[in-house]
Amino acid sequence: MANILIVEDDRDLNNAYSIILNSEGHTVETAFNGEEALRKAKIFSPDLILLDLLMPIMGGLEFLQAYKLIKLHPDVKVLIFTNMENSPEVAEAYRLGAQRCIIKSWTAPHNLARVVNDSLQAPSIPAKKSK
Repeated sequence: MANILIVEDDRDLNNAYSIILNSEGHTVETAFNGEEALRKAKIFSPDLILLDLLMPIMGGLEFLQAYKLIKLHPDVKVLIFTNMENSPEVAEAYRLGAQRCIIKSWTAPHNLARVVNDSLQAPSIPAKKSK
């Protein structure tokens, strides 16, 4: 199974996602903002990051920019987990290397494991190069 880092500031959602993915056999680490996630990613070495965009201290986009700069794990898959479906923030997340955007309000908790497992099996998509 995979190492998954959940970065979500809502403690109830963070806990629910953790329980669901642990029950699938994944090893899960959690963070409640991007700053904490950067610290944990250095130690945990995730295969996949489930990332909220809107968080206090350091949001998802800032996390992706910092993560990309320090080049910790170039093959990590990043799934954006948000309710901002067609926003400039989601487009920027894709530019920074996100593989997929999952809409929170459309994804029932029992479907999360399926989406994560499918994403882990899919080939990685390289981040777009900045001009």
